[in-house]
Amino acid sequence: MDRLRARDARYREDAYLFVLAALEYCQARLEERRHISGRELAIAVRDVALEHFGVMARLVLEHWGVRSSADIGEVVFNLVDEGLLISQPTDTRDEFAGVFDFDQAFEREYPWSVLQTG
Repeated sequence: MDRLRARDARYREDAYLFVLAALEYCQARLEERRHISGRELAIAVRDVALEHFGVMARLVLEHWGVRSSADIGEVVFNLVDEGLLISQPTDTRDEFAGVFDFDQAFEREYPWSVLQTG
């Protein structure tokens, strides 16, 4: 973790551990293990954050430095660069950009927001 923080101080250790946990969550939902796309992993991060942190999901992720789905890609490729994850030649950071909007995923579409407007 020290090398990861030295490489990119934008993200806290928790962000790296959470992305790894979301990767395992995504794999566990498959019939058999396979390569996970950037889009699939970003969605898993969103889903696990909502499941674990509820209404606080956005705040927790932002506290760790993750403010967009593109940040998830940065975390992943930092892990790849340190040899903690393996990527395929076709994998890019761009796969993570714009997968979901934090405001929409964690605010406007949060189940409680329907109660407030409905």
